[in-house]
Order: sequence, then C-alpha cells, then structure tokens
Amino acid sequence: MPQLVEPKLMSGNANLPLAKSIARRMSMHRGINVDLVNARIERFNDQEIYVEVYENVRGEDMFIIQPTSNPANDNLMELLIIADALKRSSAQRITAVIPYFGYARQDRRSRARTPISAKLVANMIVEAGIERVLTMDLHAAQIQGFFDIPVDNLYASPVFALDIKNQFKGKLNDIMVVSPDVGGVARARELAKRINAPLSIVDKRREKAGEVAEMTVIGDVRGKKCIIVDDICDTAGTLCKAAEVLIEAGATEVHSYISHGVLSGPAVERISKSVMKSLVITDSIEATEAVKKTKNIRIVPTAPVFAQAILNIWNGTSVSSLFDHETLEPIYEGIL
Repeated sequence: MPQLVEPKLMSGNANLPLAKSIARRMSMHRGINVDLVNARIERFNDQEIYVEVYENVRGEDMFIIQPTSNPANDNLMELLIIADALKRSSAQRITAVIPYFGYARQDRRSRARTPISAKLVANMIVEAGIERVLTMDLHAAQIQGFFDIPVDNLYASPVFALDIKNQFKGKLNDIMVVSPDVGGVARARELAKRINAPLSIVDKRREKAGEVAEMTVIGDVRGKKCIIVDDICDTAGTLCKAAEVLIEAGATEVHSYISHGVLSGPAVERISKSVMKSLVITDSIEATEAVKKTKNIRIVPTAPVFAQAILNIWNGTSVSSLFDHETLEPIYEGIL
C-alpha cells in the first residue's frame, strides 16, 4: 500500500551530529531533502525542559532521534517531553530512535531492595505516547520484553565485521575474537562467526562493583591479533586490564570493538596509555573532544544503518534484513 505521509525526523540535544547524518543519508536514499523538524528545546533557569515544535506534524510519521546517554536523566526527559509534544500535536505515529539505551545495565534485581530501572524507563517511554522503539545493541536482549510496543534492536556486529575485514585484509587468519567476560560470549560468538575467526574468553572475578580482582584467559591466544568485543565501555578499567592480560598470554596485538563508548571518568586517559593498539566505537553517543583527539580511538558511523532502518520501518519492510552482509555492504560502500 502506498504511504500517505513521509517520514519526519526530530532530534533532541543528546546527539545532534548523528541526527543530521541520518537525515543526510535518508536524503541520499530518497532523492529528496530530508531535514530535521524545526523545533525549540531549551531549559528554564531551574533546568526544567521546554519543547516547542514550529512545524505542522498532524498525521505525520515521526522519528525522534535521542540516545539517553550522559546526562542520562536530562536526555531521557527530553525524549519523553518531545514525544508528549508530538502526541498532543496529533502525529500519526511516534517512533523513538534510541541509539544508546541508558539504564539498560539495570535490567534485573542484582541485590535485595534494588530497582529494575530498565523496566521503569520502558514504562515511561510507552506512557509518553511512543509507539515503537529503534535501538542498537541493548545491554540485555530481554529488555525488548519490558516494552508492550514493538522494539527493533539493531546490532553493531555486522558493521564491525565489515570494518574488520577492511582493516585486517589479508590477516584474518591471525584474528582471535575475545569476549571480556562470560556474559558477553553470545555477542563475541556472533562477530567471530561473521569473520570466521576462533573465540576466546577472559574470565573475570569481581570483589565489588567496578573492581576486578582476577582475570584468566580461556583459550590459546599466542601469536594472535586479539579483538575484544563488548557493548559498553564505561571507565575502561576492565577493558585495559583485559588487554594487558591478553598481551601477557602471548597475543601480538589487542584491538577492541565496542558498540557504545560511554567513556566516563578516567576512561580516555586509560585508553591512551593502554597496550591496546586501537579502540573502535560507534557514534551512538556523541564523542567528546578528548575522545576525538585520542589517537588510538576510532569512530565508525551508524547513520547509514539507522537511516535504512527508519526507511524500512516507514515503508513496512524488514528491519532484520540489515543483519545480512549482502544488504549491509552496499549501504556502507565507500565508508568503511
């Protein structure tokens, strides 16, 4: 059935460069100019958020691009208030494009008398009038079940696989994919299958949250170029320690591919001094100037895959097709 409305994009302040890149990619796909909806998002003196949409959005298919990264609470509230403004302006459908889903690490009760904040955030998103969520590499896949609306969870691993094949051309036989913990084995295995590489695991034991007491390498990494794959890098303590352990175990090089570069606190300094040859992150979170200036940190774009996913949602075609190499490679041709 032909669509009666065009997809329209709106962005909060969390990652405006990514939103503009998605709009440019969609313009290339559609052959027509796709721009961000003109709106005002500002704060009163007490930091209360105010949103005003300057364009008519009645009956439109709206996509709000807003990762809930640092400051997580401000960016989450921006998303909810934008959604409310669009709902009250009679938008036909509102889809939240959340490249990085904050609070995803609180997906279960880790101890007595603790919240399940990811579920609370899901409830808030649904109550705000959002009818669909598009995100990337949820920390825990079961978070999709926290929503009573459709959730499309894209994966960074197909994009990483294309980048690895380009960066390590002719050296793929020397690659060993490494999971930094037992919980990330499924993610690492997925990438290993895509590049036809063996898999190793770094088993870590924690004395308390944020502190690693002991690390052990499971698998033979001697003479290998190790690629650590994970979804989130926060303070980078575990990542840098894992790189050291791998080098001590005989690895010739260590590289890391991380979906979401949170990189808080001392992370950038640790990475710059680390034995890691490179850290590759996506632009799901807007990079700080310090991140951009760090020589061993490289950023791969997500705009091409998000732009195509938005178009597929709009026209009712498959989003999971973007997981296939044959579909993704033409989208990233000339980029990676």
